[in-house]
Amino acid sequence: MSQKDQYAVIGNPIEHSKSPWIHAKFAAQTGEPIEYGRILGPLDGFTREVKNFIASGGRGMNVTVPFKLEAHALADSLSPRAAAAGAVNTLAFGPDGVRGDNTDGVGLVRDIEVNLGVSLKGARILLLGAGGAARGVVLPIFDRAPAALTIVNRTAAKAHQLVDQFAQNAADSGVRFSGGGADSAEAGQYDVIVNATAGSLDAALPDCDDSAFGAGTLAYDMMYGAQPTVFMQHAVKLGARASDGLGMLVEQAAESFFIWRNVRPDGGAVLRELRATLAAKV
Repeated sequence: MSQKDQYAVIGNPIEHSKSPWIHAKFAAQTGEPIEYGRILGPLDGFTREVKNFIASGGRGMNVTVPFKLEAHALADSLSPRAAAAGAVNTLAFGPDGVRGDNTDGVGLVRDIEVNLGVSLKGARILLLGAGGAARGVVLPIFDRAPAALTIVNRTAAKAHQLVDQFAQNAADSGVRFSGGGADSAEAGQYDVIVNATAGSLDAALPDCDDSAFGAGTLAYDMMYGAQPTVFMQHAVKLGARASDGLGMLVEQAAESFFIWRNVRPDGGAVLRELRATLAAKV
């Protein structure tokens, strides 16, 4: 019988997940006694699989595609950021039941500010996309006190919905907040442009005027791969600095680890090792 606490990531497909590697590095770094595995969740049996894991002594899970909405519905309680995102990627199991959280936005913010060294305070930020990935990062961005956040989406109505949803949060945070179609972006360069669309999966560029990019812009794609995404390549041609979302992956995992263990691992060190590992395979 293992003396280590059990955690896992559940998804479908799941064999590609780097989460077990990342959390093994966190455990080695912090000395926390955990084991972390992969679970291929049946498309019609997510809740059953989670309850089986809890019954076997599991302490927590990460949740990936396509189960983030089901995890949100399963949770007995939600963190404010999970409630706002409408999706859950982290489950913690305790005496009070199943707690759902969403660490994606915090992962994005920590990667930009800590690993890339770009402060979001007072920044003008452009968020491309209005789906679940975008919704999950709005509140963590507001928490960093930017000057402005603009959401641009091909379907303007979806951007308007997000603006309506988070209007009070923006007012409370003192953030200038707007959104709509491609023509709703403010004039001039943005400090940070985040691609929260899935366009890079199909080598498609999101709708965004070239004038938004410049030498002082960080262009951040939530996607990552062995090679720079088309969005990153486009941004570099326009003089911007570009980054992929690998650091977001590591930092959202670090936030999950902190939720479960109350110990914060050094995400930057693990990110550097992971990037070197991926580069060696190219």
